[in-house]
Amino acid sequence: MINRTSTIYHGTDIVEQITRDVNWEELRSVRDDELKATDHHALSDRTMSDEMNSYRVMLRDLPSDFEGDNANDACDHWNDNPRPEE
Repeated sequence: MINRTSTIYHGTDIVEQITRDVNWEELRSVRDDELKATDHHALSDRTMSDEMNSYRVMLRDLPSDFEGDNANDACDHWNDNPRPEE
């Protein structure tokens, strides 16, 4: 997942919070890496949990669920739905 928010501190005080934009190329690349990292759950000799199955479906559906210039929305949605524990 991609963290779009950075916090700048001066000592313990927050000076600024920056939210950056992501593009589809970056998001797809990180998403593809995450799908590869969870592929072992989909092997024929394993039983994938419902949570992991839902997570992988969510990842595969990001481009179609957030079409056009909505890569930031897709990224935020992914951050709201982290990888389930294995």
